[in-house]
Amino acid sequence: MTHPLLDLAPLSAARFAEIEDRVARLLDTRQDVVIMQGEALLPLEGAIRGTAGPGTTALNVVTGPYGQTFGNWLRDCGATVIDLAVPFHTAATAEQIESAFAEHPEIDFVSLVHAEAATGNTNPVAEIGEVVRRRGALFYLDAVASVGAEPVLPDAWGVDLCVIGAQKAMGGPAGVSAVSVSERAWARMAANPRAPRRSYLSLLDWKERWIDGGRKALLHAPAQLEMLALEACLDRIEADGLDAVMARHRAAAEATRAGVRALGGGLEPYVHEDREAAPVATTLRTPADVNASDLVTRALELDPTAPLAAGGGTLAKEMIRVNHYGPDATEDAVRASLTALGAALATVNGA
Repeated sequence: MTHPLLDLAPLSAARFAEIEDRVARLLDTRQDVVIMQGEALLPLEGAIRGTAGPGTTALNVVTGPYGQTFGNWLRDCGATVIDLAVPFHTAATAEQIESAFAEHPEIDFVSLVHAEAATGNTNPVAEIGEVVRRRGALFYLDAVASVGAEPVLPDAWGVDLCVIGAQKAMGGPAGVSAVSVSERAWARMAANPRAPRRSYLSLLDWKERWIDGGRKALLHAPAQLEMLALEACLDRIEADGLDAVMARHRAAAEATRAGVRALGGGLEPYVHEDREAAPVATTLRTPADVNASDLVTRALELDPTAPLAAGGGTLAKEMIRVNHYGPDATEDAVRASLTALGAALATVNGA
């Protein structure tokens, strides 16, 4: 039996390197880019464990659940962690970062999520990056949700470790991810005795055995289907134009926020300010007497194709996510979502 996804020729090191180069162009970066063979949690954790240790003082900006996870990893590495927790309905500011440095000038590492799809906010990375660069700290950025939906520019923003995944706004696979690494970050890892080595989490292994070797021999057999899917995803973005892809996400977010305000019924945008709302996904707050999970269940019964989900964890009772990203960054997906929510809300109010 043959199948188009089986019996493929092995992915060559040259083709793997070419895909890395295309990811670098997507990010407009001259830093080293490593494509890692796993979902984005792999480079997110690997980058922290590679650069943080007992001598690290980290400012960890928490605007959603991933910021909380990063703080846990940093503490597990032995770092001193200063959490800057921001209400999930808003975004961090450069002024807050500056104040944290003024109070703790020993900070030498800053971790930040660009856009939190889970909470629907987006942080002003360019402005925050100016502060971090001026203070000389290493800057770690989770851009998994934002890449493809809004600009992600590691070099221009002074980001030392920028992690992306293809499964959201890029409309690609979840099984591979990438990280751009500055020379400063490589030096920090090389000097860190606790940095993972000979490990699936190790970025240094990729540096020493892949990059320093001229990208001639891969560390292990690549996740071939996921790499080919990433390549196809890049083909589509390059054909459409990154600006056009980002514009679709921005338009979908604007339409969702405007539409829910017109819909009424007690639903409202979870992130208060339009300028702080992420283009990748829009979160909505339900009325106090309406359970968000129940409302989403009813809406999906009416239209199973609508890109709707309840918030995670404790947010499941009050938050709805309209996941208008990737192929769902369209007016049709937004209209379907709001129509289903409106009809479901009518059944709740009429019950």
